[in-house]
Order: sequence, then C-alpha cells, then structure tokens
Amino acid sequence: MTVHACFEQGPIRPPSEARSLLIRPTRNCPWNKCAFCHTYRGTRFELRPVAEIKQDIDAVRALADEVRALSWKLGQGGKVNDAVASCVFGSEDRFGDAFRHVAAWLYFGGKTAFLQDADTLIMKTDDLVEVLRYLRQTFPSIERVTSYCRSRTAGHKTVDDLRRIQQAGLVRIHVGLESGCDEVLRFIRKGATAAEHVKGGKRIVEAGISLCEYVMPGLGGRRWSREHALETARVLNEINPDHIRLRTLSVRRGTALHETMGEGGFEPLGDEEILKEIRLFIENLDGIRSRIVSDHILNLLEELEGKLPEEKERLLGIVDRYFSLPETDRLIFRLGRRRGIYRALDDLSDRDTYHRLKAAVERYQQEEPGKLERDLDRIRQSFI
Repeated sequence: MTVHACFEQGPIRPPSEARSLLIRPTRNCPWNKCAFCHTYRGTRFELRPVAEIKQDIDAVRALADEVRALSWKLGQGGKVNDAVASCVFGSEDRFGDAFRHVAAWLYFGGKTAFLQDADTLIMKTDDLVEVLRYLRQTFPSIERVTSYCRSRTAGHKTVDDLRRIQQAGLVRIHVGLESGCDEVLRFIRKGATAAEHVKGGKRIVEAGISLCEYVMPGLGGRRWSREHALETARVLNEINPDHIRLRTLSVRRGTALHETMGEGGFEPLGDEEILKEIRLFIENLDGIRSRIVSDHILNLLEELEGKLPEEKERLLGIVDRYFSLPETDRLIFRLGRRRGIYRALDDLSDRDTYHRLKAAVERYQQEEPGKLERDLDRIRQSFI
C-alpha cells in the first residue's frame, strides 16, 4: 500500500496523551530558556498558518480513510481491531510513521487529541478557535482535546477568550508549574513568577477548562528543597487545579542546569530526599479538590495517586510505609523500580523477584561503594 498523506508532529506530549492524535499548531517553545529542559534547545518558535494546520487535519482524515480501507481489505469490515493493528505494526517497512500513528489512534478509539508544541494558547484566540472547530468537525468522534500552555500566556488571555477556546472544544490545559517558589523559578529561568502562575491558573479554572499542573520534585536542590515544597503547595492551594502531576527532576546532560551542577552551583537531591520533599508538599496541600498523579517512570513511588482531601492521609501513608522498610528493602525497591520491575510497594511480596534483586544489591555492595547509586542515577537518566 502506498500512502501519500502526511502530517507534522512535534517531539513530546504528556504521558496521559499516549493514545491521542497529535496535531501541531505551533512549533517548539516561545520561551525555551528553562535551565532543566533540553527538548527545544537550538530551535526557533513558529506559529503555523491556520490553513497549513487544516491541511494536516485533512491529511489525518485521508490516512484514517486508508486505515479503514485496509480493514475492509483484511475482511474486518472497517473496524480498526487487533487484526488491523497486527498488520500495520507487524510490517515495519510497509507503512510510514504517520500512517501507524493514525492507525494506533483509531485502534484506541479515536476519541482524544493533543495540540502540540509547548504553548498552543499563544496563538491568536480567533485562530485557535478556528483550528479547534475544524478538528472537531472533521472528527466528530473526538471527545477530548488538550494542550500545553505557559502560565504567563494564560494570564495574558482574558477569561472570555479562554471560555471561547473551551467552547470551541479545548477540554484540558497542561501547565508546567514546576515550582511555586520564586527563588527556584528565577534560578531555573522559568520565565514566570509564583504570582503569574496563580493568575494564569485561576483564569483557566474560571473559564471552565480542566487544569493539570506539573510539579517537579527535587528542582530546588538541597538549597531550596523545603521552600520549593512549601511554596509550591501554597500556589496550588490558590489555584485549585483538577490534577497535580509529579515529574521528578533528573538533570540531563546538555542542559544549562547540568552545566551549573558541574560548576558546583546546584546540588541535587537523592531519591529518598526527594521523597521526603514530596511528603512535605502533600502535607501542605489544603483546601483544594485536586487529584495527585505520579504517572512517570522518574517518580520512585508510582502509586502516589489519589484525590484530595479525602485521600491525603492515605498518600502520606504510602510515603511513610516506604520509609518504614529496612534499608536493604528500600535499596531493593529502588533497584526494582529503576529496572522497570516494580510499580508499587506491594510488589516486594513477590519473593522470587525480591531474592533476585537482593542478590543484585549484595553484589553491588561487595564490588564497590557508591556503584549502586551511580548506576541507579544512570538508569534514571536513560528514562528521559
């Protein structure tokens, strides 16, 4: 099968949008100065013309038609099921990336879409509304459209503008809050203050758009760990977002923060220090009805998920349970987590796996002091 249609996709999307159609109204990041970020380094921000974005949406429609035509050819009656997925993904050289992306989207229901790249709301409101309406008209099956946005951008939109965007079909906005501590925000060159985070976040909430705020545990390093936890909780208490997602810091080579760390200007926290910071952060969330989510491999405790305020004590109890474990068991869990074996503390009850990991920990301890910590850090770096 020859596939002629194609459309543009950006480099990243939230893990929660893994099954979403990716549409790229903007290229790269208009700020692109955050010290911890490497994603858009060396790139130039661009607003794509509305006509060009619509052409991409038309290309997706053409590809969707080709996927369904393949389904009919395979005797599946137009359904994008296991048989179609096996054909598409079992023939790596036969189909292009765009075709496979659309096939996967349809296989998972074709109900969600994510607008890339880092700050779609920087578009003129009329242009974004036109794109959203065209996307919804072209694919009536879509139930949820989401996007990234910077706090300052949201703060520059009026609530009426944001309501128009919501009414056109944007259901959720993902914001990289990172921290609510002004010292940390200045240090990492976030380009937003705590007050601007609050202003932008509250406007999104007032407009009726679901808000997901991302927090980066460990971002304050040893110098600002306590302030980072307390001030971030304070800012989120003012915003009251629908979701708070944890994204533990990992300092990547090639970033400004890595250079600063190499010069002695940033002292990172270890896994357990970060976990203590997270506990302090959760303990100080108050008066909000947000859901805490820990859906990233960089987070040591993936099971830290629950609704505030009713599940706050349970969340704190998960952290306390970890620290109640013997030191050897904590090392075993950390190794199992970083190797992708463990997802929850209950996984320690699998005795065969436990004893294999325990033997690995003992070998590390016999070989060289500090080698296990270095390897755990190296594995964590590989997740980015």
